[in-house]
Amino acid sequence: MKKILQYLFEHKTLSREAANDLLLSMSSGAYNDSELASLMTVFLMRSISIAELQGFRDALLSLAVPIQLGDDELLDIVGTGGDGKNTFNISTLSCFIVAGAGQKVAKHGNYGASTISGSSNVMEQLGYRFKNEENALQKELDTANICFLHAPLFHPALKLVGPIRKNLGVRTFFNMLGPLVNPAKPAHQLIGVYSLEMARIYHYLLQEEGVNYTIIHGLDGYDEISLTSDTKIFTAKGERIVSANELGKRIVFPEDLAGGDTIEASAQIFLKIIKGEGTMAQNAVVLANAAAALFATQKYSTYNDAYAAAVESLDGQKAYQVLQQLIAVQ
Repeated sequence: MKKILQYLFEHKTLSREAANDLLLSMSSGAYNDSELASLMTVFLMRSISIAELQGFRDALLSLAVPIQLGDDELLDIVGTGGDGKNTFNISTLSCFIVAGAGQKVAKHGNYGASTISGSSNVMEQLGYRFKNEENALQKELDTANICFLHAPLFHPALKLVGPIRKNLGVRTFFNMLGPLVNPAKPAHQLIGVYSLEMARIYHYLLQEEGVNYTIIHGLDGYDEISLTSDTKIFTAKGERIVSANELGKRIVFPEDLAGGDTIEASAQIFLKIIKGEGTMAQNAVVLANAAAALFATQKYSTYNDAYAAAVESLDGQKAYQVLQQLIAVQ
């Protein structure tokens, strides 16, 4: 590891093959916690290259617990995290709204590393039990239109570095990998990223693979549609900037998006919103993200049609029914 660190400290980059080999070695327990922490901080000092990201992802996917879910039109809404905004669980709520609108969702998530409550934290607090058994997840998908894939159960490397990431409390290159390694390999993805540089890296990588993706970046630093500013959207057809009014019918303030100070408080915010008791600002943000995801499936003629479906799901208690069905079916 000493040679690798010295190489990276000199602002040199790894080849795809070298990055793959490095993460495989990490997963085998070849390095101690101090070495792993040092490696993770390197990518705060400089940008990750496309080859490095591809190599790390290759390794994670080669080690992943395989899973086949019987639907070729699955969707995931996922953010890199690491934007430092401590918002409530917008992407996870959006997934339930999407499921309530009839779209099947395989949500990939993890505990928060640089935030108080990640998607896994809030799901666990709500009574969901993590699992990687294919039959059980398929039953959830069939019953509730959604299943939850807790990343450490599918990716041994993520379980190994979890405590180190939490202790560091800052984003690492594992934030960048999360949206790229959903073991269900969903056909559609809405991916939120914390920087324009990261958006362009994802855009290049996913465009090369020919998958159906939509990448979103709030221009004031959010890894989701925040409605606090304009949003940059990337698809295989190109990129554009869209206003908050167009996406969410209103502009909101950063304080409107605040998450809880504890996991318990975050779960209470989650429940309040999914029951239809959220503020107008909270509802607008989750509806905009859900609508963008629904529109990304190409099953709606216009964004406004997708937005109307999202509104019906939330206001008609369909999203809340999905949550109740998911918890009950376990």
